[in-house]
Amino acid sequence: MRIDLDEVRARLGELGQAARPAEVAEAMAWLGHVVSDASVLETVAALRRDAQGAGPLDDLLRLPGVTDVLVNGPDDVWLDRGEGLERAAVRFESDEAVRRLAVRLAAQVGRRLDDAAPCVDARLPDGTRVHAVLACIAGRTCLSLRVPARVRLSLADWQARGSLTRSGAELLDALVLGRAALLVSGGTGSGKTTLLATLLGRVPDCERLVIVEDSRELDPDHPHVVHLEGRTANAERVGSVTLTDLVRNALRMRPDRLVVGEVRGAELADLLAALNTGHEGGCGTVHANSASSVPARLEALGALGGLSRSALHAQVAAGLDAVVQVRRDRAGRRYVEQVAVLEPDRDGVVSAVPAVTWTPQGGEERGPGWVRLGRWQA
Repeated sequence: MRIDLDEVRARLGELGQAARPAEVAEAMAWLGHVVSDASVLETVAALRRDAQGAGPLDDLLRLPGVTDVLVNGPDDVWLDRGEGLERAAVRFESDEAVRRLAVRLAAQVGRRLDDAAPCVDARLPDGTRVHAVLACIAGRTCLSLRVPARVRLSLADWQARGSLTRSGAELLDALVLGRAALLVSGGTGSGKTTLLATLLGRVPDCERLVIVEDSRELDPDHPHVVHLEGRTANAERVGSVTLTDLVRNALRMRPDRLVVGEVRGAELADLLAALNTGHEGGCGTVHANSASSVPARLEALGALGGLSRSALHAQVAAGLDAVVQVRRDRAGRRYVEQVAVLEPDRDGVVSAVPAVTWTPQGGEERGPGWVRLGRWQA
């Protein structure tokens, strides 16, 4: 007979996962289960695992190369090891078990998750980013866990993986050392944050990095880094700290490089203002399907910060130099696809002009923006 942990837990009451083997055996016997040393020890271990870490997801999170673990209900668990989503063998007892895990993970970082506040986005103490949605709005409890990078990649590592050519690595290195202001763009899971961390590792040790993020993900290999992390409002809807707040404070911290982990809202206005007032070499990431779509994406974000279309394009033209596009193909392979320069037309409207484009096989094609990159190349 299959042992229902929810039934055992209900029988144990307040003892829960702290129950001793003898108490677990008594509860199992009361429920009509066959009691043996093996079944009792297995049930005790399951109860404790369910109350610590990420419960049954812990083993998945520890697998080499795992970037994401997704739960779409008790018997629908997926993981991503860099080659696309694959179904995992892990199963939960019930949707209530998934909900219990989600609530516990939220509570670890002081966040509320219940029917009145059915969504939460938080970072766990180990750096794992967790997003949870309860069944009351999703039909079933859903969890999305983003695993922080466990290794710091160098430009040489990107080359070794076939994700960047030698000439591409030399160009990106020159852009960083030349203090070009750039954005790394790409889709979800394309490797934007990983590449940005790699590039920040090439910043000279004598420079001070101030990194602003909603949820801390960037961990560059650099000796002088200050991290500022946003905070949502508490249960009383007070105490929030926005990225706009953080960018403004970062400018008072004497940054040599101001970094916005992901530009996604009104903070773009403050970042552009900083890049146009002597803060060279700033950078960040932005979600975009291609380098050519970045100006339109910035237009939409600039509107959130109160920037008119003309003001936004004027600030982008004066403050940003280049866009580095990262792509993830259908096979899950990530590679640097393009470097584009940002140039205004006669009307002042900025477009991303391709400077160099790479194929997944490493082929290189230079575009009309290549000449503009000359100022950063040896």
